[in-house]
This record gives sequence, C-alpha cells and structure tokens, in this order.
Amino acid sequence: MLSVSRSATVIGLEAAPVRVEVDISVGLPAFTIVGLPDAAIREARERVRSGISNSEFDFPLKRITVNLAPGDVKKEGPSFDLPIALATLAASGFMAGERFNEYLVAGELSLTGEVKRISGALSVAAKARELGFKGVVVPRGNAEEASLIQGLRVMPVANLRDAVDFFNGAYEPPPSEVNLREISGQITDYGVDFLEVKGQEHVKRGLEVAAAGAHNVLMLGPPGSGKTMLARRLPTVMPELSFEEAVEITRIYSVAGMLGSGQQLIRTRPFRAPHHTISSAGLAGGGSSPRPGEISLSHHGILFLDELPEFGKHVLEVLRQPLEDGVVTISRASGTLTYPAEFMLISSMNPCPCGFLGYRGRSCSCTPQAVQRYRSRISGPLLDRIDIHVEVGRLPKEALVSRELGEASEEVRRRVEAARARQRERFGASRTLTNAAMEAREIRRFCTLEGTAAALLERAIDRLALSGRAYERILKVARTIADLAVEEQIGVEHVAEAIQYRALDRGGTQ
Repeated sequence: MLSVSRSATVIGLEAAPVRVEVDISVGLPAFTIVGLPDAAIREARERVRSGISNSEFDFPLKRITVNLAPGDVKKEGPSFDLPIALATLAASGFMAGERFNEYLVAGELSLTGEVKRISGALSVAAKARELGFKGVVVPRGNAEEASLIQGLRVMPVANLRDAVDFFNGAYEPPPSEVNLREISGQITDYGVDFLEVKGQEHVKRGLEVAAAGAHNVLMLGPPGSGKTMLARRLPTVMPELSFEEAVEITRIYSVAGMLGSGQQLIRTRPFRAPHHTISSAGLAGGGSSPRPGEISLSHHGILFLDELPEFGKHVLEVLRQPLEDGVVTISRASGTLTYPAEFMLISSMNPCPCGFLGYRGRSCSCTPQAVQRYRSRISGPLLDRIDIHVEVGRLPKEALVSRELGEASEEVRRRVEAARARQRERFGASRTLTNAAMEAREIRRFCTLEGTAAALLERAIDRLALSGRAYERILKVARTIADLAVEEQIGVEHVAEAIQYRALDRGGTQ
C-alpha cells in the first residue's frame, strides 16, 4: 500500500517542498530510503522503527520503500523522521492520510516516539504558507517560532501518538498563536550601557557616527584601553529592530539551530565576536552541509573582530564581498546558496605587535619593520572598506577613579534614530537605507561640498595619498556627521571630522 505525506527540506534560508512517499509491499523485511538522503536521514530507519514500536503501534514486517521526491534535490537533517513515520503508519492502515494534503509535517523522532525540535522550522512554515497549505505540524519546541508566520495554523505535537491522533481527527491540539503587537513592543535590554564607559569621548563620538550611518569601524589602541568594552556597547545606541528585521534574524538563527527552545523572536541586535582562529567557512558560512557563518549571524547587528591582524589573511579577505554587497554567496557543485549579510564590522587592533607604540607609560620594543609587517596583515582593499579608523588611548588616572558617569545609551540612540530617519527620507523608495550603503550616483547627488570643504578634502587627498574608495568613505562619513548636526549642506567642520576618522591613512599610532 502507498501513502504520501508532505514535508520540506531547508536549502540555505529557504525551504523546498518534499513529497514523502512510503510503499509497503510483500517481501522480506527491509527498510529502504531513496531520494538523495544524507546520513541523518538514512539513520531515520532506526528512529522510525523504534519510535513506532514504542508508541504502541505494530511496525510492519514487510518491504518498506521510502522515496523523498524530487529525487534530484539533496535532503538533509532529521526533520523527515515524523513525516516518514506518519506515512508508514498510514500505509499500514493505522491512520487516515486524507489530511496530509492540508498540512506540511516536520519533526525529529526519539526512540521513545517523542517529537524533538528541529532547525529551520520558521523557513518550513513560511514555505507552507507560500504553497497554500492550511497549516504545519511541528514539534512543540518549534511552535513559538513557526507561529510568527501569519495566516497559517501551527499544530504542535509532543509525540508520535499525538500526531497520529491529530490526523485521525481524535486529537485537536490548540493551535499555537502569537500576538505580534505584544512581542513587537517588548523592551530590549542588552545588559550594558554607554554610561558605564569612562572618558573616551572622541571614541564614543566616532561610534555614534558609525551607528548613525551604519559605517564600519577600526579601533586602534594599546591593550586595556577599552576597545572591547566600547564595541560591546555599540548595539545599545543603534536603532531598535523593526519587526521585519527581527524575523529575518530569527530565521537565520533557526536555520543555524541556534534558536533557544521556546524562543519566539530575537529582539536585540546580534553581537558576534568570533575568535581569531576561526576558518573562512566558519566566518562566511558553508561546509559539507552549508550553514550560515558568523557574517550572516551578525545580520542587522555587529560583527566584532578583536585583534584584527591575528586573523588569517585569507579569512579576512572573505569579508570583502559581503561588505560591498550585503550578502554571502557560497558556491558548491550542487548549487549556489546566498545568505544575507547586512552587518556593521567593528574591529580592533594594537598599534604594533607589543601594543605600546606611542604609549607614554611604557616604551615600545618593536622595530619599524615589525610594525610594518604587523599592519600589512590587513590588506589595503579591506582597510578601504572600513569607513572609520579611530584611535583609542589609555585613560588617565583621573578618569579611572572618577565617579562621573557618561552619557546614557538611550540619549545617544535618540540622535542616531533621528539621523537614520533623515536618511530614509532622503533616499525615499530606493533600496539604499543608510549613508554607508550609498552608491556612486547617490554620493554625487547627496554629498555636495561647499567651497572651503571641497578645498580641505582636496588637500587631504594630496597629503594622505587617499585612494578613490577612501575618498568616497570620507564623503559618506561627512554626510552622516551633517545628518547628526541636522544640516543639509556638508560643511568644512563635517569634512574635517571625517578626515580625523582615517587614523591609519594619517599614520596614527597613538
């Protein structure tokens, strides 16, 4: 007897529909799965066999053939356990299969018949709505995230018996629902605040400019100067996530299997700080079973690379395309995957290998050649893609012992949000949302300089030997500084401040 259930496989961030066909025929007992299954799916034979038996159903001692169609698409992961088990029971006569055409099913089985949470449930639910299914049957642990897809019935099940009873009409679990207004209004708390940072006013100003225009930042300073502390507080001054942005981030974390059990929606901007030993695949994504990397996990948030020169040179070069295009493209023999990668790169480095070049309290032991080799680990093209280079000095003892608090993140965030609002109004219906994302045509249109400002920038080009890309970065940063000052025309003071944020071009060393 033949039975067909409906499921989906996640490819990149998208789900592709899969027909789970189970045929039970007379013959020697066998359990065969075809249709380009990976190792996890091939192992489903034992999980399905034990799950059915331990749910008090008789496992058919016949020839069982499972086909995952279409046969030319590779299927991965244990999410096919539940649809295979249900189709097997339907083909054995234990349940009706009429409702299979109305619901898309996904879930992993334990040996006891419990339905365990899976990765990518949000993408599966989105595909179910796109294909016109009435709803999805998912593990109870995935119900919260799947409920973010509106116009779809989300039926959570705890075990195989619940799923069988549901398709037989004997059990109707309450659909999982979500109040979008309620979760959209949740207050986000990062646990840190800018007011905790003593001194470093010029650095905090540079980070405010970066947040206002979504500019990439490189902080240059000795060990212990507070670079990491400042970076960790940058998300607190960025605009709050929109609901659409939160869903995009949640979808990435769902596919990566990093969404907590019962977690519904990620409401804080991601802050990812990978170790310098990370591989290029770990940073950009990929692998034998491609998954999002740290770049995509930083989508709409911060990717912090501490001690930038310590990262492998080939790893850093992976950043160049995502910084320009806002996406990560991974090519494999089986096809090409694209992950979103709209993030701010915040990086830090010491001025020299020992870290004390230009520091008054301690002498530097590095030769000029060692300093040059250290800095050359970061390629010129990558540095050109970093808009702001800011020097971070050691705090004097007066600032360290002071009880005076700095400006709170909430106050800074108000100015940042006002500047972002001016940018949205300026760019209108175009795809550009921030100054950092401006193309050449938009730079020509929106970054016009008055006479003295243009003359100052021309002198800077000659003295600093700026590249064409660095010239454009200065214009973009100057545009953001003018937005923070609520001025439409870019003035000489805006250009002068933007030039100060090119510390490496100026030979800054503390």
